[in-house]
Amino acid sequence: MTTRPLCAAAVVVLIACTGERSPDGGAPPPDVDVPVALNADSPFGYPPPLYEQRIEGEVVLHLYVDSTGHLVPESTRVAESSGNAGLDSAALVGAGGLRFAPATRRGVPVGAAFLQPVRFRRSDAAALTPGGR
Repeated sequence: MTTRPLCAAAVVVLIACTGERSPDGGAPPPDVDVPVALNADSPFGYPPPLYEQRIEGEVVLHLYVDSTGHLVPESTRVAESSGNAGLDSAALVGAGGLRFAPATRRGVPVGAAFLQPVRFRRSDAAALTPGGR
């Protein structure tokens, strides 16, 4: 049986949505409540070879969620690269597994574009053991 690093072995953090932003990355409109990620578990898989090589990074994705809470796949793109094509690709693939409650404006569901950071970090086994160094 082969083992593969999973979220339990690696820390892949899905950070709460950072808000609807203008195409140039400006501040979100003050009257928009951003989409809320509904996933209990992160859909982002740490590529095993990169995990083994201790390669870490953060990818910022540009996403668009429509007024029904569905991610529009064609909108998904890398807004800021991690500097590693493998991590960027893993973030793009994982984005397809995200589920959202839609953004709202004055209580009415609306479509919203926003930036979604995805961090790929190895967990340190020594830090997980009591007194580990």
